[in-house]
Amino acid sequence: MDIGGGHAIAYRPGDEQLNIPVLAGRIRAELEDGCARTGLPVPRLTLEPGRAIVGPAGVAVYRVLAVKRTGDRTFVAVDGGMSDNPRPALYGVRYAPRLIGCPATASPRLVTVVGRHCEAGDVLADEVALPGDVHPGDLLAVPAAGAYHLSMASGYNLVGRPPVVAVADGIARVLVRRESLDDMSRRDIGL
Repeated sequence: MDIGGGHAIAYRPGDEQLNIPVLAGRIRAELEDGCARTGLPVPRLTLEPGRAIVGPAGVAVYRVLAVKRTGDRTFVAVDGGMSDNPRPALYGVRYAPRLIGCPATASPRLVTVVGRHCEAGDVLADEVALPGDVHPGDLLAVPAAGAYHLSMASGYNLVGRPPVVAVADGIARVLVRRESLDDMSRRDIGL
């Protein structure tokens, strides 16, 4: 009996993670009880932990394009957005981006990380703490991006899909190259 996968992972610090051994134990106990009551043999139980393995293995990296302060709100615009990660817009997934590549020199400030698509729903992370001196050119990492970023990415607004880069032992290797405008226009037949 295969109970599938897609089990919850933690996207932000403090998020509850599914305890797979506990889940398997509960399901096994219910399954054994139900089979005993009906006189059926207990089937072999299988769980697919794909998301629990792949999700935390991937990190999306964005470059900061602009920082806009309006009153008490700060917006950090990045070079991606709902084209490479529609999950926040579609069903409210919340991430915890982090500044990478340079040490933070300012105290944290609550910001809203937005994508490049000029859509009201193009918000990657709302009210997250980033250093107050975040500026264009900085890199933001979004952990737990391995399960759905690539599979859900699209060419929305003719923004090409990002590359996929594997890193092991300090060596980076491109697995999937960045999609270019030329890649997308090859499908155009013309008038």
